[in-house]
Amino acid sequence: MNKGLIIFAREPVPGRVKTRLARDLGDQAAADLYAAMLKDVLENTAELKGVRTMTFWATDGGPAPELPAPHIIESFVQSGMNLGDRMAAAFETAFSSGVEACCIIGSDSPDLPAEYIRQAFDLLEHDQFDAVFGPAEDGGYYLLGLRRNWPGLFRDIPWSTATVLEASLKQAGELGLRTALLPTWYDLDELKDLLRLLESPETSAPRTREVAHKLMQDR
Repeated sequence: MNKGLIIFAREPVPGRVKTRLARDLGDQAAADLYAAMLKDVLENTAELKGVRTMTFWATDGGPAPELPAPHIIESFVQSGMNLGDRMAAAFETAFSSGVEACCIIGSDSPDLPAEYIRQAFDLLEHDQFDAVFGPAEDGGYYLLGLRRNWPGLFRDIPWSTATVLEASLKQAGELGLRTALLPTWYDLDELKDLLRLLESPETSAPRTREVAHKLMQDR
């Protein structure tokens, strides 16, 4: 089975990334932290063998940014009016290119275990489920895996609310999809999330930890 992984990313421009963290850390510090997070996500997902990785960038109309060396990954520009439109378009790009099972993640969980992504592919590969969700603690989801693109799955979803996962599962049910849930994980959006990362065992997200430690020392 041809497997694809979509990573949604932003260029680490001060004032445009991690805005909630920026309220406590400042725009430049938040951008530096996000750049480290993205590098950790790219390194973490590089462990997934046999998976075609595609980065889809949110831009202001310009071309896709170049990824930091040594990452050589296909890059695309996100398209669509809202998050649902952009996700549906990204999945369509992946599936139309020959991918048979595809997962999408963001860049807000630098310490997400790669094993969770592997689990999603396993559930999809053996034809047990049509859609696999990775629940986020804030009520959204950190991962969505599909066996094909169902644009209806992204319609009428209250994005950026605590009911995103609930509404998405309801849509999946109405579409007749067989769904599975991965273990719950968290996004690094606020200062408390950053402190949580620093207090966890130091076995993941080394670049994010390094930048975070420095920022905490400077506070």
